[in-house]
Amino acid sequence: MRSTEAVREKSPVSDKTTVAKAAVLSAPKKVTVKEINLPQPGKGEVRIKMEGSGVCASNIPVWEGRDWFNYPVTPGEPGHEGWGVIDAVGDGVENLKEGDRVTALTYNAYATHDISKEESVVKLPDSLAGKAFPGEPLGCAVNIFERSDIQQGQKVAIVGSGFLGTLLVQLAKSAGAEVIAVSRREFSLDTAKQAGADHLVEMDDHHKIIEKVKELTNGDFCERVIECTGKEWPLNLSIELTGTRGKLIVAGFHQDGMRSVNVQMLNWRGIDMISAHERDPQQYIKGIRAAIKAVEEGKMDPYPLFTHKFSLEEMEQAYQHLTERPDGFIKALIIN
Repeated sequence: MRSTEAVREKSPVSDKTTVAKAAVLSAPKKVTVKEINLPQPGKGEVRIKMEGSGVCASNIPVWEGRDWFNYPVTPGEPGHEGWGVIDAVGDGVENLKEGDRVTALTYNAYATHDISKEESVVKLPDSLAGKAFPGEPLGCAVNIFERSDIQQGQKVAIVGSGFLGTLLVQLAKSAGAEVIAVSRREFSLDTAKQAGADHLVEMDDHHKIIEKVKELTNGDFCERVIECTGKEWPLNLSIELTGTRGKLIVAGFHQDGMRSVNVQMLNWRGIDMISAHERDPQQYIKGIRAAIKAVEEGKMDPYPLFTHKFSLEEMEQAYQHLTERPDGFIKALIIN
């Protein structure tokens, strides 16, 4: 791991270059960095000289390997949390120009350059100058928060206190909720406390957790529960922590297999179960714009959560941290 400054000194990218660099998953748990032709923006597109990208937990399946993936993957995939400066503009682009600092929806962001459609780009304000801003996950957090419909005075359990869960602790507190953070790692619980969580519950014994939350809520359980782990057991635990006519918001990434879900409890308590995953790109863009506002207003502060920074050449280490989650780790950034 190196500081942001050290990485930038070692990996400069000339504005005159005709090649780009990209990390390539050539096989499960094997990354190579390759030179590729500098991508050129088409009509309605811009090219972004990437300052960096976040490393997302949704990358774990393709990093570890699954039967349905083919290798090598496209250079720069599955990076999708990038930000940087526009250095080329295609025909028909009206509201963006070279030199604009932006975050965007791109899909090959583990690279020095990537392409995005104009409508998938958000300009970053001067208030964020010099700061990392992986817009896609921050926009996701705000979209999940909006779908959760959290009201002042409600008791809200957030199951899983990683990067996403901690952002949601911050947002729920900004709405005036009483927040219960449930997480496996002691470090994650400490982070949730610093983010404003009112109660901390270790995710160890299923029935002990239920009894603890029951006690904290005077037997009523929670009006809102947000599940952020992407695992079956915490999902079913989250159902049991949701009160009668409450809302369970599924924010975890459940894409590595089927789930057995306690529908009996959902029925008995009349729980609304909401998948907070968005598929409309413009809803992501709306979330990113709202995330910028939330950061500017102090409702959300992601910067203490960017705990590790790596270069493209250190991509394997970034993936290892993502899967092993050593103490002190919350969110890794790839910095060019």
